[in-house]
Amino acid sequence: MTQQEVRRSADQVLSLAPDSVSRKAGSKLGVPERWFDAGCSREGVVWGGGSSEEGAKGPVGEGGSGLADPEAARRRAERRAERITAGAAELEQRLADLLRSGLATAERSGYGLWEETAARMVDAQAPGLASRVRELDSVVASGPDWPTRLLEECALLHLLSRGWQHRERLPGPLAATVRTRVGLPSAPAGPPVRDHWLVLAQYDLTDPRLTTRRIWLYGIGSGRTALVLSYGPAGRAPDLTLPVGLALDAELSAHAGSGRLRATLGERFAAPAPALVRPPGVTTAGTTVRYGEALRDDPWQESVPVTLDDVVPVPDGDGWQVADASGDTALPLVQGPAGRSGLWRLVALSGGGPVTVFGECGHRGFTPLTAWAPGSREAVRL
Repeated sequence: MTQQEVRRSADQVLSLAPDSVSRKAGSKLGVPERWFDAGCSREGVVWGGGSSEEGAKGPVGEGGSGLADPEAARRRAERRAERITAGAAELEQRLADLLRSGLATAERSGYGLWEETAARMVDAQAPGLASRVRELDSVVASGPDWPTRLLEECALLHLLSRGWQHRERLPGPLAATVRTRVGLPSAPAGPPVRDHWLVLAQYDLTDPRLTTRRIWLYGIGSGRTALVLSYGPAGRAPDLTLPVGLALDAELSAHAGSGRLRATLGERFAAPAPALVRPPGVTTAGTTVRYGEALRDDPWQESVPVTLDDVVPVPDGDGWQVADASGDTALPLVQGPAGRSGLWRLVALSGGGPVTVFGECGHRGFTPLTAWAPGSREAVRL
């Protein structure tokens, strides 16, 4: 996981939630006070009087009843939408200025240009746009061929900005994804799904402000894959811990947009228990098809969860790749959260033979997270 991806994930989670239900607790994470007024939320619950376009709980009325005020919520949502639209228009202008003056000017302008632009997006109550703008500086400092990568990021920013400005013309699921990507809170969509959820992987991303825990789950009965986020203050592990390889009898509620991968963990009916099952796998060629389909639904998707079946880790020049044992296609390997040690565990588990591996596949390649040895149902965390 690159530092750029760590920063993006942390900014996305911060845009969804402070650490607890109070501004005081949020300040311990270094969350700016204005973020509360911007409507930051945790798992779709609106904090500090903010609102999403889908509607939000209104302020406590004059009588102190605490009942929702739909009209007030609608007005707040409209005001926030107007601010985001103004911020998106300003971002479009700044991207156009950059292209007119040439990408080389980005290297000479330094960090202040991007940070000031990101602050403007936060003021516009679009933390999702702000997090992507901040990454432009790290792209410039990312080594050779950075202009190509910078142009790609600018194109994605332009696409997101235009998507927001014309969201009423988009299909419902894509419009929901755009709202999520600009930083509006999303709430669970539809009824919760009860299943025995196999814990496929769990790892932490660290940031100066936040520790984010990503937990991948697979529904043994439903066949659905879901991502549950948990977080804590910087330097402290999040509270939620689910052992890899065990199954949890629980309810999960999927969120709208972004491929409907993110979910909220609901009621748990039993403690995690051993489950000698693993998700069905696909080939490396099938994986690239799946990633392409995900990009069609969400062009800003960094990666997709996938299980590779019967693949062999093999050297590839200075790096490694996983190749189909019975085919002629392969995927480059990207170091996972454990770094080089995770790669060596995968190689040792394989012993030159085919294994089943779960991980995340993106434009850089495949990041292995968990593996199963041939003939074994025991998950090995990489």
